[in-house]
Amino acid sequence: MVTTFAPHMNLKIFLTLLRKEFLLEFRQRYAISGIVLYVFSMIFVVYIASIKVQPPVWNVLFWLIVLFASINAVVKSFVQESGARQLYYYQIADPAMLLLAKIVYNTLLLLVLSVLAFGAYSVVAGNPVKDAGLFALVLLLGSLGFSIAFTFIASIAAKANNAATLMAILSFPVILPILLTLIRLSQIALRVIQDTSYQRDIINLLAIDAILITLTFVLFPFIWKD
Repeated sequence: MVTTFAPHMNLKIFLTLLRKEFLLEFRQRYAISGIVLYVFSMIFVVYIASIKVQPPVWNVLFWLIVLFASINAVVKSFVQESGARQLYYYQIADPAMLLLAKIVYNTLLLLVLSVLAFGAYSVVAGNPVKDAGLFALVLLLGSLGFSIAFTFIASIAAKANNAATLMAILSFPVILPILLTLIRLSQIALRVIQDTSYQRDIINLLAIDAILITLTFVLFPFIWKD
């Protein structure tokens, strides 16, 4: 396998792999359709329960919906790749480019799902968000953090027979600090709690993402060779 590429070749390979992710999604529309159906089903359950959702409960339920939708969306990242296709990628692409393409694609996918979930959830349970700018930033950071963590865990889980179950088990300790930080930042955006130093939480979230992506790029080539 060629492991070193010129910068323009790296960019070309990255864009090609990213385009491949979108093409696969459009060809397998049932996957994204199932995820969207799951999101709207969960929101519909809240609606038919006729519960007056207070802001703290609204916040927790929203992130639980996004969390489980993210798991369902990203688990297929490597499971859908056949052994022959993975061997082909191994021969022509640098593992860092393959991983980066999947992380970028999954981030965009999760961001779209989060926005859809927020729109539908706001219609059903109301919109208690007071600081829209901060909440939008939290959605972006949450999509990025979930994408990095779940993409790497999906690459490990794909080596096992029951990938979905293994992914759920492995992801819990990794995703918990990200989820707790996102809930806290969202509480500030909803004015559930008052905290003018929330920049520290944003820095902590970015630090977690940086650590995860560093570990991912260091360990993924060894997993990919297996």
